Amino acid sequence: MQTDTPRSLYPDIEPYAAGHLDVGDGHKVYWELCGNREGTPAVFLHGGPGGGCSPAHRRLFDPARYNILLFDQRGCGRSTPHAELEANTTWHLVRDIERLREMAGFDSWVVFGGSWGSTLALAYAETHPDRTSALILRGIFTIRRSEIDWYYQDGASRIFPDKWEKFLAPIPEAERGALVEAYHKRLTHPDRAVRLEAARAWSQWEGGTITLLPNPALSEAFGEDDFAIAFARIENHYFVHEGWLEPEQLIRDARKLEGIPGVIIQGRYDVATPVRTAWDLHRAWPEADFHLIDAAGHAFDEPGILDKLLEATDRFAGG
Repeated sequence: MQTDTPRSLYPDIEPYAAGHLDVGDGHKVYWELCGNREGTPAVFLHGGPGGGCSPAHRRLFDPARYNILLFDQRGCGRSTPHAELEANTTWHLVRDIERLREMAGFDSWVVFGGSWGSTLALAYAETHPDRTSALILRGIFTIRRSEIDWYYQDGASRIFPDKWEKFLAPIPEAERGALVEAYHKRLTHPDRAVRLEAARAWSQWEGGTITLLPNPALSEAFGEDDFAIAFARIENHYFVHEGWLEPEQLIRDARKLEGIPGVIIQGRYDVATPVRTAWDLHRAWPEADFHLIDAAGHAFDEPGILDKLLEATDRFAGG
């Protein structure tokens, strides 16, 4: 019998294996494997960049049917060195994903990414389509300059003027015409106090604007010192360099995804990564199923978004 009750995450699980992979350049990436050792291989790509994985992310997959690899990308979470920017680019991460696939012994896998994770998933799948058995993307972001400017210069600021004032606070008025660059100066400043003030403001701006309805606990968690430093420094580092991507590269190269089954899930009222980018990807990759969730913002666990994510992971779980 069908029901309209939104689904919830699968039960809590613990990894059956975990460790650190030396990926070179002084970086060691934390990884963990969860679920069924004989299940369908999948990799979860977290957001940010710099956000790290959480136990809740394991619960997006049926543990009886999936063999799930999760990892903290360079410089964040349990990976070391903490908040490191050297040798930390989109293409370093794409290579890390391949190293992790080879380490796990998977021939190909389901690639799941939300927000920045969708950027990385697209970059990986367009580079290694033969290793991508399916794509699940949520809150689509392709790191185009227009997307960065919307959220960090002029756009989202008009929807959250109260929160925007706090975002502006660390930056002198004379530097506010280029806020990503002004933040970069402070997030790479030799004085930890300067870095931390900027990191908290940057991180809490995101934590306070990614849900359809206010979630004060989420905003507070984004302001925790260690998380904020890694999140803000790495995210800003990527945005200053526009992800080391050519303009429109990920949308342009969506043709390389032909033959890969996929799902695009997007919140109608997503302020962090507005619908336009998801729509552009949908037009460039019409073979993928496209779901626009009317009563949702950006966060993966908003009810309508979560329901479609679980439907997608179930669909690609195989036998």
